[in-house]
Amino acid sequence: MQENVSRPTQTRAIPFDAAKLDRLMEQAGIDVLVATSKHNVQYLLDAERAIFFDYMDALGISRYLPVFIYPKGAPAKAGYIGNPLEAHQRAVVPLWVPEVQYKGMGSVDAIRRAAELIKKSGAPMQRIGVEMAFLPMDAGKALADALPGSEIKDALFVLERLRAVKSPAELAKLKKASELVTQSMLDVVAKHGPGTTKRELFEALRVAEVERGLTFEYCLLACGNSHNRAPSPQRWENGEVLSLDSGGNYHGYIGDLARMAVLGEPDRELKDLLAEIEAVQQAAFAAVKAGVLGADIYAAAEQRLAQTGQRDHTEFLAHGMGLVSHEAPRLTTTGPVPYDDYDAHRPLEAGMVVSIETTMKHPKRGFIKLEDTVAVTRNGYEIFGDNGRGWNLGGTAAG
Repeated sequence: MQENVSRPTQTRAIPFDAAKLDRLMEQAGIDVLVATSKHNVQYLLDAERAIFFDYMDALGISRYLPVFIYPKGAPAKAGYIGNPLEAHQRAVVPLWVPEVQYKGMGSVDAIRRAAELIKKSGAPMQRIGVEMAFLPMDAGKALADALPGSEIKDALFVLERLRAVKSPAELAKLKKASELVTQSMLDVVAKHGPGTTKRELFEALRVAEVERGLTFEYCLLACGNSHNRAPSPQRWENGEVLSLDSGGNYHGYIGDLARMAVLGEPDRELKDLLAEIEAVQQAAFAAVKAGVLGADIYAAAEQRLAQTGQRDHTEFLAHGMGLVSHEAPRLTTTGPVPYDDYDAHRPLEAGMVVSIETTMKHPKRGFIKLEDTVAVTRNGYEIFGDNGRGWNLGGTAAG
């Protein structure tokens, strides 16, 4: 088994904007970046996640901990500590970093090896930037013990801003993920009719997404007049609505969309309710453009929402999308995930991606929602997976 690979020079181009990362590190007062989350390690290496650990973290009495090391302004001194079970995978597509070790057996072992690489590099190490939310307590203590003269700082903001503007390749993956999620949902709706349970719909969507090359992450679904979105024995019956809100992962990038269906033809009230939601969505879309403040999205949506007849039962939310749900741009302080509204007061940039969603919890007709993935462009926006936005009819392909 290959356990250690060391190269004196880079064999591939750096896959991210190193100058931007250096600026962000300088502004944050960080000398060396130590990334340990699967999503940021994937981004910084521009490599598939370790196959053996894509779903699993636990390993014996510890856990898998990938560690990427980047000294500010010195990419030639960057390194990566992986697990021995990654070695064969990385041999097929070698990493760009100059020094790689596949010896990290557990969180403490991996971080100690990373500390040795930092010391070996000779780079300044007074201030070490880590991912506080993705560094286990045992590894954090081991890092502090190994580098006793260093200040440990949180680098979440640095990494978030680095990923905020997506490359064309990233946008293509997000578009593909979104298209495959909507295709999967419409396929499941068409193939299932009266009497289908929510559990059966959940499992059918899982299969449909996997068959299309996605990693199924979740499905929140509600039917009838219930607002409960968990899989259950509840059955979808004639005349009832169905809400599907699903996340599918394509090479690490998340497609997160919601679409509506009904068994039978939608009546006038259902058409009007979904039209109200669509009007809010369209108002928010119209505010998306490079150079406008992020807060303009909320202002436009809230203005339109105030005009709807179901204002008291309807909520609007916009959040960033990419390798992480609710990443930059951050647009609100009042959403379900707590963070500041950093991007509400700054211009949107071409390449940012926003999930825009309007949710109605109608007391009689049930859970009605649309969610769309929207890319910011220089002149406006592009919606990914922009189909099935109306009432999709259940059971049309059954039998």
